[in-house]
Amino acid sequence: MGATQLWSERFKKLFINNRFVLFLLILLLIGLNIFVFTKISFVFTPLTVLLKTVLLPILLTGAIYYLLNPLVDWLEGKRVRRVYTITALYLFIAGIITVVIMSVVPLVKQQVTGLIENIPQYSTEIQGQFEELIGGDFFYQLQESTGFNPNDLGNTLSERATALFNSAWSGIGGFIGAVKNVVLAIVTVPFILFYLLKDGKKLPHFILRFVPVRLRQQTHHVMTEMNGQISSYIRGQIIVSFCIGALMYVGFLIIGLDYSLVLAIIAAFTSIVPYLGPAIAITPALIIALVTSPIMLVKLIVVWTVVQLIEGKFISPQIMGKSLKIHPITIIFVILTAGNLFGVLGIILAVPGYAVLKVICTHLFQWFERRSGLYEPEADAAAAGHAESVNGSSKE
Repeated sequence: MGATQLWSERFKKLFINNRFVLFLLILLLIGLNIFVFTKISFVFTPLTVLLKTVLLPILLTGAIYYLLNPLVDWLEGKRVRRVYTITALYLFIAGIITVVIMSVVPLVKQQVTGLIENIPQYSTEIQGQFEELIGGDFFYQLQESTGFNPNDLGNTLSERATALFNSAWSGIGGFIGAVKNVVLAIVTVPFILFYLLKDGKKLPHFILRFVPVRLRQQTHHVMTEMNGQISSYIRGQIIVSFCIGALMYVGFLIIGLDYSLVLAIIAAFTSIVPYLGPAIAITPALIIALVTSPIMLVKLIVVWTVVQLIEGKFISPQIMGKSLKIHPITIIFVILTAGNLFGVLGIILAVPGYAVLKVICTHLFQWFERRSGLYEPEADAAAAGHAESVNGSSKE
């Protein structure tokens, strides 16, 4: 009987009361749940369709909400009712949209039409410059030393272009569906935004009602930190992108680059993606400048360098600050991974999504650290072990 009790105590100590084994069991249960969910994924099909339907309106509404909500809160602090502020903002935004449609859209349409019409000419000129480069002595020596065959390159590019054209042609139906979703999102965003600006403060308290009472304070803290991360990033990135677009437009006008407004708009939109956006934005401008003249190419490089210096040294530090506390290399890896997994939408949402996951994982780890005791300092662990042994001996 004594031996059985001794083995029982050892079993409890090695397995049941072992925190590391308990941690492994928790991981095993999580893995089993994931495995089961993958086998019954068809159950979640309606939920997937619902998420795809409401995702774009929610994203657009959220971006506009974080941009306008500080102003609404500030005016509410000045004893201006939120409904009046929201109505005034809607009228102001409607006026801006009207002015843009009447003045800017015709100019953009003219430049886009001219750019599309000149694409064959640009392609011919670039091909001629490439052929001149191939005929040069340097390229001939490079070809001899590396075994590079330009004909193989041309055939490969032709095959890739044909495959791209075929895939684009087969994806027309998907493109039409995407346009339909965008139109529906634009129509529904004003209604969702109105009620979100009006009653947005009530949403956290509504969510906390479903959380156990003893976890509400910690959950509220996590939600507040997540909201701060997302709001600071969205507001900052939109303002930075607008500043980059404006600076690019002024710089393009100064050097006399063709299609300056269209190229500046492209730069503003692509700048939403950190670090990789400016490299994408400069590509069409480089092609146009290269076709125009070598001097224009040098001027463009100067303008782009100056804008990047202004953005990196003055605009981003003042607007974005160090709110996210994410290393640039981490941001690049996150963007590349999200782009491969989810496409363009993943690239746009990579950084704020990573910031939210970072907050959640940090708090979960802190909770596990407190509850498990696996990360206690050695002195505390030794003291705890000594106290446990003393209590065991006293019980004997």
